[in-house]
Amino acid sequence: MAEPLGTTGLIFNEPLLFEQGAPGRRGYSLPACDVEAPPLDQLLPSHLVRKEIEDFPEVSEVEVVRHFTRMSQWNFAIDVGPYPLGSCTMKYNPKVNEEAARIPGFALAHPGQPDALSQGALRLMHELERFLADISGMDAVTLQPAAGAHGELAGMLMIRAYHIASDSVRTKVLVPDTAHGTNPASAALCGYKVVPIPTGERGYLRAERVASLVDDEVAAIMVTNPNTLGLFEEEIGEIAQVVHARGGLVYCDGANLNALLGIARPRSMGIDVLHFNLHKTFSTPHGGGGPGAGPVGVTRALAAFLPVPVIVKEGERFRQDYDRPRSIGRLRAFCGNFGMLVRAYSYILAYGPAGLREVAETAVLNANYLKERLKPYYHLPYDRPCMHECVFTDRRQGQHGVHTLDIAKRLMDFGIHPPTIYFPLVVQAALMIEPTETESREELDRIVEAFIRIAREAEVEPATVLEAPHHPKLSRLDEVRAARQPRLRWRRG
Repeated sequence: MAEPLGTTGLIFNEPLLFEQGAPGRRGYSLPACDVEAPPLDQLLPSHLVRKEIEDFPEVSEVEVVRHFTRMSQWNFAIDVGPYPLGSCTMKYNPKVNEEAARIPGFALAHPGQPDALSQGALRLMHELERFLADISGMDAVTLQPAAGAHGELAGMLMIRAYHIASDSVRTKVLVPDTAHGTNPASAALCGYKVVPIPTGERGYLRAERVASLVDDEVAAIMVTNPNTLGLFEEEIGEIAQVVHARGGLVYCDGANLNALLGIARPRSMGIDVLHFNLHKTFSTPHGGGGPGAGPVGVTRALAAFLPVPVIVKEGERFRQDYDRPRSIGRLRAFCGNFGMLVRAYSYILAYGPAGLREVAETAVLNANYLKERLKPYYHLPYDRPCMHECVFTDRRQGQHGVHTLDIAKRLMDFGIHPPTIYFPLVVQAALMIEPTETESREELDRIVEAFIRIAREAEVEPATVLEAPHHPKLSRLDEVRAARQPRLRWRRG
């Protein structure tokens, strides 16, 4: 293949900002104030006044701009190259969504405005709820949760409230080993005992296995569909019937909804509660820890327990309804991360029903294309048509001393972000790849060529892979030490 792209350019050594500048240097110039201001201790209580930061950098504007521009060049981003993280759907975010979120009426709206002055924002949220309900088949949606895991918590709290209102004592939640890793934590936070369910030999849950574990103490089963192996849960309908027959509910982690848009509705599979990841399926940015959005859809039986406030439409007007006595309460300040909601609303409007279906069809096509191109070179534990992602292992490369981490590091030399590695745990030494629908055939071929070259290197020159990456600014970092002994602030000397 051609010389690796984007990995051999000019990269500056960049000192910390604290190590730049000089005393008295400024990055701004303001006219003298013509109003005599009182001393700071008269404006604020002393305990609210921040102490001076020792050795605080004093730098010019050009120093600040160059510093952060150079630092940005050390980062990888979806606008730079492919980001095939399995189970995370790191797809390109159309810039028109960013423009919509910056419309002054949205961007500058104060969350404390009365409903009468927030009709546009309330209408957008109400319509987005209906869009998500229509896409999923659910009856009601809340936009409050700030992330997928937060949505899981909201869903499980509503399930708990439902059972309490029904005078039903439930103590257990079933969680398959192919579910997302936060599912057990969300169930445990709600006071439930987590009962794991092993995956069947073909990579999906068997209804008979679920039936053997369901009893009158099971509050719910938490499934991820498609699951983290990238496979559709073929017996989801039967599983839902088994759980419902014993009075339990079915929660679905919707992180992989990117594979189902316009093709299948989770409600039709027997799902009672579903969370959406707007940053995965509906193209809002992954915020590096925030802000995010994880709306939750529920059936009519659970609608009374939605968080407050609920957006209500009365005629042509909208209002926030707090009078919901069975609600689980407020989960987020105001109505959630509104900027993310605007982006998702823009994305759905731009594509429409036919476009959303094409998103899913292309995502599935791309994943199967990678699977078929790579399976002659990498071990494929489940050789079946996949959905949005495919999972390989390092079994063949391991015979030459090259393992999953080494393959991931070597990919960096080709300007490709490594895929998810060592997850899901049910596959030893997993390489989980999700190309998404936004990558072109040419880009997929470049990813394939890089993987094939690494597979060949592992056989004939394994040292090249074992010592990778060679081109990035820094090579093999001590990741264990970084996790155990982080240095989070700068100190002189």
